[in-house]
Amino acid sequence: MTRLGLLTSGGDCPGLNAVIRGAVLSGVVSYGYDFVGFRDGWKGVLEGDVVPLPRHAVRGIARFGGTILGTSRTNPLTSGGAEAVRESLRRLAVDGLVAIGGEGTLAAAQELAKRGINVVGVPKTIDNDLDATDVTFGFDTAVQTATEAIDRLRTTGESHHRCMIAEVMGRNAGWIALHAGMASGAHAILIPELTVSLRQVAAWVESAHSRGRAPLVVVSEAFVLEGQDSPFSPRGLDTFGRPRLGGISVLLEHQLQELTGIETRATILGHIQRGGAPTAFDRVLATRLGFAAVDSAANGRWGTMVSLRGTTIVNVGFDAALGRLKTVPEDRYQEAAILFG
Repeated sequence: MTRLGLLTSGGDCPGLNAVIRGAVLSGVVSYGYDFVGFRDGWKGVLEGDVVPLPRHAVRGIARFGGTILGTSRTNPLTSGGAEAVRESLRRLAVDGLVAIGGEGTLAAAQELAKRGINVVGVPKTIDNDLDATDVTFGFDTAVQTATEAIDRLRTTGESHHRCMIAEVMGRNAGWIALHAGMASGAHAILIPELTVSLRQVAAWVESAHSRGRAPLVVVSEAFVLEGQDSPFSPRGLDTFGRPRLGGISVLLEHQLQELTGIETRATILGHIQRGGAPTAFDRVLATRLGFAAVDSAANGRWGTMVSLRGTTIVNVGFDAALGRLKTVPEDRYQEAAILFG
């Protein structure tokens, strides 16, 4: 009997459990496959730490956030290498892997595939910044969560006649800020793809305030003010050597209040955007991707990633997903800018 291993790696994301459920149900019903789950991502693969995944083990999990398998940011290429992965899979009689994760996870999967290990990737990130797929699961939930939080901030801003700044996630792509900002009626949206001067932001805030509105600014965590060289990252680097982003909204709070004289408050939404139950859209997309990943394994399409194109799930090479970051194009930002001020 063919046995597939599932793993979730990198940051948690709403919809991971729906992928697991979709893969297991599809594999059991359509192909008679056996499944195991590796605990805590690539760490579980290297350590041989598995949990059986019969059909009853995934019953009803699609509606839950997080991942029943746990996750970590272990890099298998620096923590044992392809041979350690190969030996673990051989020992556990696992014929192939379904790796569910973001850029780092898929980059590792790509290298393992080059070394002859059977692996299929499933793209995951709330940031929606992976190329070669129109949408990543988790993004819709993050936008919905951010929008609901911003709506709440807006009511307190209106009560106190304040300017409210909401900082959202997204790393170097402004998709969450763009969508949540448009949905919540922000008077300014600030994204990493385009620098804006402090005076321009102040002008938008003052324009809204002059009409009796409580100005609302939505800023992405990696936004760079005109005149600055890099994103605001006072907390240094993470374990992958990337800036630990967060706090630009607090900096803007002080600068805007000083420049405009309008009482200003900043809120960093943070990890609430990554937690909680996935939206219906993300549950459906994640389930379909789980189906497609198992179909890919059954048809020998190893070394590829499943991807959403329009409304169709297709297979693409890892190179297509990892070649460049999918960022907000300027025309999309200018479309939203009609609403500013």
